[in-house]
Amino acid sequence: MDISPAVNSPSEERIAYGKGKSMPLSLYKLRHSLAHVLAQAVTELFPEAKPTIGPPVENGFYYDFYVPNPFTPEDLARIEARMREIVNKHVDFTRREVSEAEARELFKSNPFKLELIDGLAQGMADEMGEKTDDRLSPSDSAGGSRGAQVITVYTQDTFTDLCRGPHVENTRQINPNAFKLSQSSGAYWRGDERRPMLQRIYGLAFYTPEELQAYLRMQEEARKRDHRKLGAELEIFLFDDEVGPGLPLWLPNGGAIIEQLEALAKKMEEEAGYERVKTPHVTKEDLFLRSGHLPYYAESMYPPMVLEDGQKYYLKPMNCPFHHKIYAAKPRSYRDLPLRLAEYGTCYRYEQSGELFGLMRVRSMQMNDAHIYCSEEQFESEFLGVINLYLKYFKIFGIEKYVMRLSLHSDEGLGKKYVDHKPLWLKTEDMVRRAMRDGNVPFYEAEDEAAFYGPKIDVQIFSAIGREFTLATNQVDFAVPPRFNLTYTDKDGQEKTPLCLHRAPLGTHERFIGFLIEHFAGAFPLWLAPVQAVLIPIADRHVDYCRSVEKQLRACGIRARVDDGPDRMQNKIRKAQSAKIPYMLIVGDKEIQAEAVAVRLRTGEDLKAMPIGQFIARAKALIDAYSLTL
Repeated sequence: MDISPAVNSPSEERIAYGKGKSMPLSLYKLRHSLAHVLAQAVTELFPEAKPTIGPPVENGFYYDFYVPNPFTPEDLARIEARMREIVNKHVDFTRREVSEAEARELFKSNPFKLELIDGLAQGMADEMGEKTDDRLSPSDSAGGSRGAQVITVYTQDTFTDLCRGPHVENTRQINPNAFKLSQSSGAYWRGDERRPMLQRIYGLAFYTPEELQAYLRMQEEARKRDHRKLGAELEIFLFDDEVGPGLPLWLPNGGAIIEQLEALAKKMEEEAGYERVKTPHVTKEDLFLRSGHLPYYAESMYPPMVLEDGQKYYLKPMNCPFHHKIYAAKPRSYRDLPLRLAEYGTCYRYEQSGELFGLMRVRSMQMNDAHIYCSEEQFESEFLGVINLYLKYFKIFGIEKYVMRLSLHSDEGLGKKYVDHKPLWLKTEDMVRRAMRDGNVPFYEAEDEAAFYGPKIDVQIFSAIGREFTLATNQVDFAVPPRFNLTYTDKDGQEKTPLCLHRAPLGTHERFIGFLIEHFAGAFPLWLAPVQAVLIPIADRHVDYCRSVEKQLRACGIRARVDDGPDRMQNKIRKAQSAKIPYMLIVGDKEIQAEAVAVRLRTGEDLKAMPIGQFIARAKALIDAYSLTL
């Protein structure tokens, strides 16, 4: 069979497919083309289905359909088989430009396509200076070109779709064994819960069958490591309907992990010259009006509490306005800078219910937050100090793969999405760019991804099985300090406004612990494990000795407990291994006589008996070194 997959070379052009994400153009074409093949297969097998949109996404593609009934697993098998038949026919993808009237005639029986055409037509009207409706802007699978100057359709075999492309030239460029339909689920039209419910079919697509199989193996491993599953099994956290969605309850094991992360952060921040502060969970509306977060951020905030005097109070979604108030509490001079204010503060954001996902997307979050106030001359040193702090954390947690993105403004967003001050944007973006290069820190740039008040470095990390997580940020703020009248007196007695860096190296406890659960598959390194050692008496007569050893271990800072339940020793060992406890300390008559413990690792390795003092020294050395090994 003649298979001609496009080559993904390092220098190949990339194309954006979502917020801050891109993929090689050849892979985008392959996945986009398969979305159309999917739509053809569905409309042939289910003539009543109305196709809507179908873009490429990470690892594959999807297409949304309006159908009377949800798709079943049997339906997906039939659809996938028909897709392979279409691919093996080696059909061409043909692009054609059409007028608005022609487009309406082609899709006259599909109200969803007609709505997209309305948006495209409105976009063309906007090019002529007329009013536009942002809600109807063209999507990746709509038929406008970049800029909405024309309407285009693509045809392959018997199927024609409203689309701006691009696609492969012929389905012979698609390996029929390198794609697979993965699942179907409900999705609202245009993400609006007030609009019709559609059925979305997801597919996986790669250049080769080997890549597909590798991804499927990784997905199977990811299911085993799913932080929601392991979080419940290891008794780390839970959610409760009476408490509310997105509001995690941390169980004792989760509390122990949090305490260790906070202790680590406080230690490293103290060494780096940070000062710790505490701020309230609620504040008057005026504070967020002054900071500029209201009204633009209101949709992500809990609704206000209105008190008897009519004053509105909000739960805080971020700490920065409070820290600005602390900076402004007294006059500052250049001698006070840099001022580094750190807080593990709890913030609240009203995420949409459909976007909540375990610990990765929550409504209550404990943030490893800090704000650095500095002069322009101090900027590079302080900015790189934050980046170097990230790198230290990566080493401690065994994070070997990461990506740093310089998120820039866009000219189109000035005055809307971003503070309207282009000279300061260009200046601060260049300052960040120069700092990263001077520090020899690899990064790439992405337009239209900045914070509203300045450019930033966003950090993506990858777990042990390659899953990507958004972790940290290092943001430059040139806009908000003037709103709070933040100033300092320089050496010449002149009043100046400081720059502010917003940084959160560990992100939030919620997201980071979710990452760590999956990264370590629940088998945390010794220093971070909620329970570091479990004492297992062979018989009831050994329990008192275990209790005395437990006290010694706890006095030395080792988190230990005694399993004095009715199970036999082997069952207790299996339970401890299932709970991923690093050390099992088994005690019988011989151990009591020798004032020792028999040490086993959760891996099953038997370290034999050793004196209690020797075990304590071994464990403490590993804990104090933040070691990843036992």
